[in-house]
This record gives sequence, C-alpha cells and structure tokens, in this order.
Amino acid sequence: MRIIVISDTHGSYSALENVLLRNTDADWFIHLGDGERELDRFRSTHPMLERKIIHVAGNCDYHSMSHNQFILPVTDGKIFATHGHHYGVKSSLEPLKKTALMNGCNIVLYGHTHERFMKYENGLYIMNPGSASCPRDGRNPSFGHIDISPAGIVMNIAEITPLK
Repeated sequence: MRIIVISDTHGSYSALENVLLRNTDADWFIHLGDGERELDRFRSTHPMLERKIIHVAGNCDYHSMSHNQFILPVTDGKIFATHGHHYGVKSSLEPLKKTALMNGCNIVLYGHTHERFMKYENGLYIMNPGSASCPRDGRNPSFGHIDISPAGIVMNIAEITPLK
C-alpha cells in the first residue's frame, strides 16, 4: 500500500496538482489541512481520483465542515492524522503521540508547522511532510510518502519538483 501525504498547500493548486498527478498509483492521498479550497477544485477536475482523497481541516480552512482528525485502519496498524493546531505541535509532540497511542495507532501524521519532520519512536512512525507551497524550514516545498508492506513500513519525505 502506498500513501501520499501532503499538507499546507495554502491556495497553491499547482503544488497540489503536481504532487497528486505524479502519484496516481497511490492507494490513498492524505491532505493534512490548510488547503481545502484547492483540494475541492482538484476533486472536481479529477473525479477519477476523488475516492482516494482523505483530508482534515486546518486552522486556515475557514468555515470548514471537515473533521479535525481521523483514524485510518491499514495493514498492520492504524494511522492517526490531524493538522496539529489542536495538539500544540509547534511546542511539543507529546499530546499528539499520546492521543495516537491511546487509539492504538502506529503511524502519526500532522502538518501546521510547515517544517519537515520524520521519526520512529516508541513504536510510532511520526511524519510531518512539511509544506507543499510555503515551507518555513529553509528547504524546498515537500510531501511525504508511506509504503506499507508485509516487510514493514517505510516513510520518506520528497521535494516537489516543478512540472515541465
């Protein structure tokens, strides 16, 4: 199973489209918030991919009726996904990790900080794919991908390359 993780597109339809159209073989696309407008546009222009898209509301997705978090059962575990602003991820990941563990999750995905982060700790795979349009960590825009197979879980963060 392959999952593409993107966050904080903040109105950049081109960044969203670039990542999703280059990875149409993915089983799931997870958007971690702050990009609901362009995600809605993408869904309407690419209806064949709509069923693969899951997302949460971010703090800049004003008047959103979307959930703030979700749990997705996957092979050998569960994914806990949220934007992160309700968990104070800019100062600590402890509340986020605690919630994931209490819900039996082994993969934690969050955004909000616009900074890439990836770590395996105490049975948790933790990822923030960074921002796909406006990173704050001095690096290029990025997204994440997760591969889940009988051999295990592999996560990676990749830079977004411009479409030609």
